[in-house]
Amino acid sequence: MNRLLKLTNFEIGRFFKLYIVLIAVTILSQIIGLVVLSNGYMNNANYAMFEEGLSAQQFVSNNGEMSLLVLSRTLWFFAPIALGAIALLFNIFFVWYRDWFGKNTFIYRLLMLPTARLNVYLAKAASIFLMVLGLVATQLVLLVVEGIILKWMVSQEFRLDLTPGEVITGVRELIIILPTSFIDFLLFYGIGLMAVFILFTAILFERSYRIKGILFGGGYIVLAVGIFLSPIIVQEILETNYLYPLEILIVEIILGLIVTAASIWVANYLLTKRITV
Repeated sequence: MNRLLKLTNFEIGRFFKLYIVLIAVTILSQIIGLVVLSNGYMNNANYAMFEEGLSAQQFVSNNGEMSLLVLSRTLWFFAPIALGAIALLFNIFFVWYRDWFGKNTFIYRLLMLPTARLNVYLAKAASIFLMVLGLVATQLVLLVVEGIILKWMVSQEFRLDLTPGEVITGVRELIIILPTSFIDFLLFYGIGLMAVFILFTAILFERSYRIKGILFGGGYIVLAVGIFLSPIIVQEILETNYLYPLEILIVEIILGLIVTAASIWVANYLLTKRITV
């Protein structure tokens, strides 16, 4: 376990500078966007009241209240989130191919460490998962900070104060990124972690068998996803709902655990039997 933790810390450290940049871009983009939108809103409000003679209530009635929902529907908010998601998706492949094609073929030094080769696999997956959680935590804190900034910049009669939970439920896309319940969090991020293991195993197929491995890896992805979604696929084909929603959820959780365990087992086999140093 100690060696696994050290490997995980090592993998995070290799991506840490870019990770800090992603966090900084997210913070700057959203706060700058909030300042720009808030200033624009108040400038329009002041013009309407002093030049057109509208009351605050009339302006709000015509234009709506300023809230974090306004920010959350702009590129100021979603562009850095999308950038972070793309960067972490790219890193799923980068953490392996960097070691194979980088200077001195670093993967062989990793695999020769006095620890189980599976720990290298698990450490790379854990590093990505922890970085995802770090971005999620950053976004939650940002929503709180942005609520405070909004109160400073927009007068109360023009403002709609929302909690982070209300902002999340108000934007459908955010619910997947920031689940509002612990059960949803486990389900969404459990599926995400399963997907990482599936992709990692597919990469190891390619690294083990080269050209044929591309077909093996692609086939493994199709097989794993097919097994996981099989209850839904069967019901769609037969056009009959044999299971209740709760039963489908339980079956999917079981299948997800099976697919994850199978991915780890296959990866361990490839690392120990097919990849030689």
